[in-house]
Amino acid sequence: MPRLLAQFMFVGLFASHVFAAGLFTVKVVAKDGKLSPARLEVPAGQRIKIEISNQGKTPIEFENLQLRVEKVLAPEAESFVVLNPLRPGSYSFIDEFHPQAGKLELIAK
Repeated sequence: MPRLLAQFMFVGLFASHVFAAGLFTVKVVAKDGKLSPARLEVPAGQRIKIEISNQGKTPIEFENLQLRVEKVLAPEAESFVVLNPLRPGSYSFIDEFHPQAGKLELIAK
């Protein structure tokens, strides 16, 4: 029984790694109240992984209410969000803690 359980766990971990490896991935850097790049193009109809790195000295809140994305990162922290397939269009993300300067436009084509 323990061997069977170990096999199921291995298959589950392997499958999740293969699934994650197939995601279209983009990187965003937050620093001094700005998100960089300010504009990203991604494929529509495909899951998207956004890797976020806060290289600043203050916390950030990476957010898009329409897509129900909200991620708080401490200074010098990294994380990611995965978006379900997007319809073609424009999606605005902000750093809620720096709303005037911390903006990112995600364009799904």
